[in-house]
Amino acid sequence: MALTYLTIKIANPKDKKKFLKRRFLVDSGAVYSVLPEKELKRLGIEPDKKQKFVLANNQEIEKEIGEARFIWDGFERTAPVVFGEKGVYLLGSTTLEVMGLVLDPINRKLEQLPMIM
Repeated sequence: MALTYLTIKIANPKDKKKFLKRRFLVDSGAVYSVLPEKELKRLGIEPDKKQKFVLANNQEIEKEIGEARFIWDGFERTAPVVFGEKGVYLLGSTTLEVMGLVLDPINRKLEQLPMIM
């Protein structure tokens, strides 16, 4: 199975001058995106709640979540983000969907999501 990586700009939704660029694994099986806690806090992004998550091994964990601005190739939206561990950069399905994108599982590329009203 091929992996898809994208370099994404992440910003504080209240101050887009505070941003960083990181290489993310596109994980369409993950609901939310994940960035290291220290990097989110360095951007001034604070958690606003805790959420329970189930890992692939069926282990249940609780993590803090907040909101971040995701920017890629002309697409830009605010989405939930999990305060994760050092070195973990995952781009989840919620972020893709709010940006109007979907992962083509055959070609492993992002495409515009058909928007249905």
